[in-house]
Amino acid sequence: MKIYGDSISGNCLKVKWVADSLGLPYNWIETSVLTAETRTAQFLAMNPAGQVPLVVLGDGRPLAQSNAIILHLAEGSGLIPADAYDRAKMLEWMFWEQYSHEPYVAVARFQVRYLGKPADELEARIVERGRAALQRLEDALVASAFLVGGALSLADVALVVYTRVAPEGGFDLTDYPRVRAWIVRVEQALDITGR
Repeated sequence: MKIYGDSISGNCLKVKWVADSLGLPYNWIETSVLTAETRTAQFLAMNPAGQVPLVVLGDGRPLAQSNAIILHLAEGSGLIPADAYDRAKMLEWMFWEQYSHEPYVAVARFQVRYLGKPADELEARIVERGRAALQRLEDALVASAFLVGGALSLADVALVVYTRVAPEGGFDLTDYPRVRAWIVRVEQALDITGR
C-alpha cells in the first residue's frame, strides 16, 4: 500500500496514525501541497481532485478522502464500534468533523502557521465557528472519556488531528479542559504523544 500524504496535514496524519496503530505496512510518499505536488499530471491521474491523502491499495486501486480511507483501513478492527448505533454515532462525528470542525479549526491553522496571517486578522466567521466546534467537543466529553461508546474509535482519530494543533491557528485550549485531557488520552492510545 502507498500513502501519498503531506506531513503538515492533519487529514494525512490521521491515515498514517490509523495504519500505524493497526500495524498495516505501507510506503509513505511525501507529497507537498505547498509546492503543488498534488497538481502534477501524474498525481491527477490517480486522484483527479488533486488532494492528499491518497492511498493506492496493494491491488492498485486508489482511494481518496481521509475519513473514507481510515474507515476502509480500520474495517474489522476495534477502531470501529461493533454496535450498529455506536458505529452510526462514529460516522456522525466523522461527517461533522469534515463539515463543521476542519473547515474552521484547520483553515485557521493553515492561514496562521503556513500563510503567515496574524490570528487577529482571521475572518471572524472562521474564529467563531472554530470556537463553536471546540465547545461542542468540550460538551460531548462530559459523559465519556472518548466520543463514542467509551472507547477509542475513528471519531476520536478524525477529530484529534486538528484539535491538538488548534493553538497554531490562534485557538486557546485553556477554556476546554475536557478537550485537553481527551487529546492526551487519544495521543496515548495511538502512541503519538509528542509527534
